[in-house]
Order: sequence, then structure tokens, then C-alpha cells
Amino acid sequence: MSKVTQISHPLILHKLSIIRDKNTGSKDFRDLVEEVAMLMAYEVTRDINLEEVEIETPICTTKCKMLSGKKLAIVPILRAGLGMVGGMLKLIPAAKVGHIGLYRDEKTLKPVEYFCKLPQDIGEREVIVTDPMLATGGSSSDAITLLKKRGAKSIRLMCLIAAPEGIEAVRQSHPDVDIYVASIDEKLNENGYIVPGLGDAGDRLFGTK
Repeated sequence: MSKVTQISHPLILHKLSIIRDKNTGSKDFRDLVEEVAMLMAYEVTRDINLEEVEIETPICTTKCKMLSGKKLAIVPILRAGLGMVGGMLKLIPAAKVGHIGLYRDEKTLKPVEYFCKLPQDIGEREVIVTDPMLATGGSSSDAITLLKKRGAKSIRLMCLIAAPEGIEAVRQSHPDVDIYVASIDEKLNENGYIVPGLGDAGDRLFGTK
């Protein structure tokens, strides 16, 4: 079964509190989501492989550690997942970025893909899927399924806030995908919103209603 990691660093919890505040405007909301994603990226990439290389400092030649093995891909789930990409790219500028857009057909309840653009070598990359909210888990599970169909083999999911129901749904449908969150909230309400949550992340990021 997949691992669930809650990243409760004081700086993350502080910024997350401001993000939750209904009085926080779109600009500050965007900036803070980006900052929290950057801080979370430290933990999400903690186990990435290193290799020993030889470099020459101004003083002498020495052996140091650098990233090796699989390269990274960041894949936001449109549209709210876009808000997390900038912060991650500040730390991992060489990562490739893909995009997945899905919606559920109201009649069939099945996922409909309206946009999917991924790096050609997605199967050779460590993939980090980003979405600020893990509510029912439907969108995340569907996006991960789509990634696997396109050849992705190593996937992890990164969210700011998750409901227990969403975590369980993803773990059941994708037991091989580790989940990283800044907060596990209380529950989902009758409308499928996370409680206490932060409202609609996409609307707050982009100033829409």
C-alpha cells in the first residue's frame, strides 16, 4: 500500500494558515501556494538517487554528489495544479512539465480527457502530480490512470490539503503511488468540499467564481 507523508514544517503550516483565510486575496494566495509547493518539494524529492561525480573547486579536485538516474517531470492537474508548478521549478529547473485536463461526464460519471500533453520520455521520468486539493480523490485517481496508460511508471502525488476520503480513494485505486500532503483535514461536506479546507483553489488562484 502507498505511503502517506504529512509535511508539517512550521513554515508550511504558517503559510497554509494564511492560504486558508477567506480574506487572503488572489495575488497573495498564488504567491503562498507557490512558496508552500517549493517547501514541500524538499520532502517529496528526499529519496531521489544521487551519483558521485568529480569536480574541480578553486582549491583542488574533489568528489561530490549530484542527481542521477531518472529525471523529473511535474504534471499539474488543470487548472488549480498550475499554481504549484512555479515553486517546484525554482528548485528543480531541469524538470519537464506536462499538463492533464479532465472533467467528469455528468451522465456517465466517467472521466473525460480534454487536454493531455506530456514529455515524450514520461516513462523514464519520476513523475510528481500536483493538485492543491485532494477531496474525493476522483480527479487525482483518473489523472494517475491516464499517466500510466501513457507509459509513466514512477508516480507520486503532491497536494496541499487532503480529506481522508480522498487519500483512501487514491490508495485503493493506485496502491503504488505515494501521497504527500501539508494537511489532512477533517472530512468532506455534503457538497464534496474539504472541511475546514480553503474553498475552491482554482477560483482563489485565478480570481474567478
